[in-house]
Amino acid sequence: MPGITLGDTVPNLEVETTHGKIKLHDYFKNGWTIIFSHPADFTPVCTTELGKMAAFQLEFEKRGAKLLAFSCDNVQSHNKWIKDIEAYTPGCKVTYPIVADPKREILKQLNMVDPDAKDSSGNELPNRALHIVGSDNKIKLSLVYPATTGRNMDEVLRALDALQKVSKYKVATPVNWKPDDPVVISPAVTNEEAKEMFPQGFETKKLPSGLEYLRFTHV
Repeated sequence: MPGITLGDTVPNLEVETTHGKIKLHDYFKNGWTIIFSHPADFTPVCTTELGKMAAFQLEFEKRGAKLLAFSCDNVQSHNKWIKDIEAYTPGCKVTYPIVADPKREILKQLNMVDPDAKDSSGNELPNRALHIVGSDNKIKLSLVYPATTGRNMDEVLRALDALQKVSKYKVATPVNWKPDDPVVISPAVTNEEAKEMFPQGFETKKLPSGLEYLRFTHV
């Protein structure tokens, strides 16, 4: 697929949004940013997703993360659509910006189009891409769904928690990890180093191979 991927730097594009013009690198400063695309305004799955993002916004903000949505319609359309989103998800307010990209030029650069899905004019349709971007402007995580599959915002929040955890310690998060669960120590860390890094201790699982690579700890 064209465009950026995991580990790449997001280009410093100037985009038109419901909050005015924004330079992406300025927006990414001092924290984490979740950028996510949607096929079109006034469509059913997109309406449910943007409403749920608004409902989760406080949780993202507690973790120092901002939201930035992308869609292939213009700002006027976005502003009208926001009323439907807020009506569908009572109590939520869409206070995060929505980028306008009628020509799909930005979406292509950000790897947010589905090359196999086209509209009646033959233009590629946006997919449901989501990138978590660090303050260094690099993509730390990507999730890409087809237009027909809505995203799980609990998983987006869990993934953000995992990224923030491993950015602080030499650990990784095992299958189905969630906050307060134990993490695994990086294989690059020796047992002697682990004793210094994790004075609270760690548990090494006994395996048939006899190798001591599965070490759990709490951080």
